[in-house]
Amino acid sequence: MRFLNSRFLISASLLGGIVACSAPERSPFDVSPAESMDPKRLEQPYPQISIPEGIDLESPTWKGIDLSPKPPVIPVSANEQKKSFVLQPGYRMDPVLSEPQIREPAAIQFDGNGRMYVLELRSYMQDLDANGELLPTSRISRWEDLDNDGVYETGTVFLDSLVFPRFVVPFGPNSILSMESNEDHVYRYTDTNKDGKADKKELFVSGLGRSGNVEHQTSFLTWTLDNWMYSTYNSKRIRWTPTGIIQEPSGNPWGQWGVTQDSYGQIWFQDGAGGVPQGFQFPIVYGNFRVEGGLKEGFRVPYSLVQLEDFQPGMKEVKPDGSLSNVTGAAGNDVFRGDRLPKDLVGDYIYGEPVGRIVRRVVTEKTEGLSYLQNKYIDSQAEFIQSTDPLFRPVDMATAPDGTLYIVDMYRGIIQEGEWTQEGSYLRTKIQQYQMDDIIGNGRIWRLSYEGMPRNTEKPRMYEETSAQLIRHLEHPNGWWRDMAQQLLILNQDKSVVSELTKMAKTSKNELARIHALWTLEGLSELKPDLVKSFVSDSNPKIRIQGLRASETLYKYGEKSLAELYRTTSKDKNPDVAIQALLSAYVLKIDQVETLIQEALKSNAAKGIQVIGAQLLEKIEEAKKAAETKFSPKETALFVKGKSIYDSYCSTCHGPKGLGSPTGNGHLIAPAFSGSPRVMGHPEYSAKVLLHGLTGGIDNKEYEGVMIAMNSNDDEYIASVISYIRNDFGNSGSFVYPEYIAQIRKETEAKKTTYSFDELVGEIPKPLTFQDNWEVSASSTAAIGVGYPKDPSYGFTFKGWKSEGGQSVGTWFSVKLPQAQNLTEVQFDSGKENFPKKYSVSISSDGKSWTKLGEGQGKPGINSFSWKPTQKASYLKLESLENGDQPWAMKNVTLFAR
Repeated sequence: MRFLNSRFLISASLLGGIVACSAPERSPFDVSPAESMDPKRLEQPYPQISIPEGIDLESPTWKGIDLSPKPPVIPVSANEQKKSFVLQPGYRMDPVLSEPQIREPAAIQFDGNGRMYVLELRSYMQDLDANGELLPTSRISRWEDLDNDGVYETGTVFLDSLVFPRFVVPFGPNSILSMESNEDHVYRYTDTNKDGKADKKELFVSGLGRSGNVEHQTSFLTWTLDNWMYSTYNSKRIRWTPTGIIQEPSGNPWGQWGVTQDSYGQIWFQDGAGGVPQGFQFPIVYGNFRVEGGLKEGFRVPYSLVQLEDFQPGMKEVKPDGSLSNVTGAAGNDVFRGDRLPKDLVGDYIYGEPVGRIVRRVVTEKTEGLSYLQNKYIDSQAEFIQSTDPLFRPVDMATAPDGTLYIVDMYRGIIQEGEWTQEGSYLRTKIQQYQMDDIIGNGRIWRLSYEGMPRNTEKPRMYEETSAQLIRHLEHPNGWWRDMAQQLLILNQDKSVVSELTKMAKTSKNELARIHALWTLEGLSELKPDLVKSFVSDSNPKIRIQGLRASETLYKYGEKSLAELYRTTSKDKNPDVAIQALLSAYVLKIDQVETLIQEALKSNAAKGIQVIGAQLLEKIEEAKKAAETKFSPKETALFVKGKSIYDSYCSTCHGPKGLGSPTGNGHLIAPAFSGSPRVMGHPEYSAKVLLHGLTGGIDNKEYEGVMIAMNSNDDEYIASVISYIRNDFGNSGSFVYPEYIAQIRKETEAKKTTYSFDELVGEIPKPLTFQDNWEVSASSTAAIGVGYPKDPSYGFTFKGWKSEGGQSVGTWFSVKLPQAQNLTEVQFDSGKENFPKKYSVSISSDGKSWTKLGEGQGKPGINSFSWKPTQKASYLKLESLENGDQPWAMKNVTLFAR
């Protein structure tokens, strides 16, 4: 089945479900966006571009610019666009999906049954001013090739009405993870009735979001070989476990749009404006490292065939022929790991440079433990894929289940966000010169194939397979099959295959199968010390490295004898292995790690050892200094005391790294604290648990231990422990003080029995999730960016609300809830300077008669005001009680109710 001609098409947006149309008379890829454009467009006089006022035409940005009238850039059909590609010998590009079925595609992912999810950013740059950028018009669609002809002809709108979604992650049968812009929550969306549309929404994890320009927010959450999930911009990694999501700190990804991995778990991040790969030296969990010359000379020079001079940096980044002279934007990435393209491509890094209209292939040279990158075709001054079509915008790459490489092409006129196309800018002038702002709403997905190597036509059916059947995919030559099988085996938590996995890890002739089996056992909590020791003693250095990395999990759960592995292998003759030993020892903070690193520096002259060893010592020293200033003296005292108590008492059940202590049968004695939404939620939860104990299941999960009451200890003891667990293990929360514990102790003094989980959560203030039907108003609201309305509801997001001008007596911010609630607390973040000097909090049931609850003194950072609810209220109002020169600003406003 194929698509109808566009003029007769009933689109997925209208049907809201599956699109399955009868065959057309011509290919769907012959449907041209130009057909729907005004045919008189080319007949009109070309627009005269005027020079914006105040522009210095002699500046590097503008000098030499051609402002003469130009014919408009015209979009063509996908089949016509094919002719524009300049490929390396033997390769070919074919469209597998295009507009009008999809619009503004920005990323793709394949699920366990080979269905392709497409992230459609339908609100992106629909005009030069980014109007409507945050309207809920984006979607995630899902597509299938049911007749197996290589074209994805059947689709469904899996998730609609989204605000600029950041990623899509297949997560089990008919289930995905995603997050919207300016939000802090990742949700799991599931299609429970199998109609092709998500109908169930569950909170997966919080704490991954950030505010700002849509190009500068979290993207590409990715499950990797080590069973952790990484994203751009977040200096932490998260992990699904059967008992909840945990997290750990990591280095700064320095990525913008793209996260991928190679077959050995090295994670690559794609920098956007920087235009180059990031994080490719060592796994980001060990931090960031400086390696001079990591990008070889000439790497930053693109070889583009488009000569429109339409680049944000201006003429200073233009070659004499009008093409781009320096990479300035990049998006999407993939380390190719398929089996239906030439073998020499496997392991090479592929990414798009949409400003240059090229796809680059990067080769890696490993020398003395360090990696050096270069454009594969630099000697011939070429690229892996070039195009003469100015609308070719490659923004994502993916190794597909069929063994080939898929390329997502947004196919549009503007690729930079509105902050770079403002009035008077060089870029806006060039866009208008070629009328490229008119070209929106398109998008193509291409398959890159190779002559004589047909795609794999076997369709994945992993969701219908048993665990024993999934294991065979760990030996598949296509890395996508191995990754997905490992993920599903771990999500299934089927321990019946442990012996078979152990056998594969020990005896398989397939190096990559052994590695995947090792990490699958780790994800099932069935990894044993003997297995990692055998890996570390293997003759293959790549196997030794995987053994070291996997052993870190056992060490964190208390297997401290493994420290000897790191000491021994730090002397390994292979510099890659020795460096891994130092990194593992460093991140685990084993005893005398500084001495270990210093000895390695003295005994091993390999450049990698010298560079990394020196920087590890710097990091250790920096950490010592940071620990002295991270908290205030009062907070430091609580943290230090809490750590001492935790290490000597709590770690027995909750684990030395806050990950829980395993029982040996796949269960934990007590829940993990790392990333725990209960620990990081309202502090009343932890206070009541420590004062009165907790028994029974937690969130429908059973633990072998019982939390006994600790109320025989004083308030400072309990406050210290809570403050510590909220600020270690990758957590970052507010401190709890003895006065607060005293208050909770007094309020619950009649409690003589241990809490059950359901009883306790029924008492704890719950944060109310902001909804579209909340009515938010304010005395004034300042503009917060180009293309954004003056919307006070941004106060409930990362973008934030700010009063227009300085705050004054009477400046107010109010919210009306659709239903009355037992409100008990309001919390907001005002940053370092724009906090209210003094404010009042009032509630109302009708918005007319107000009850003043009290007054708060504003302070930098997090502010909170709480009260005992005596009446339900639909309205809450904050009002300034003093004048000030600075505006009043708030973000992440949170209301709590009992």
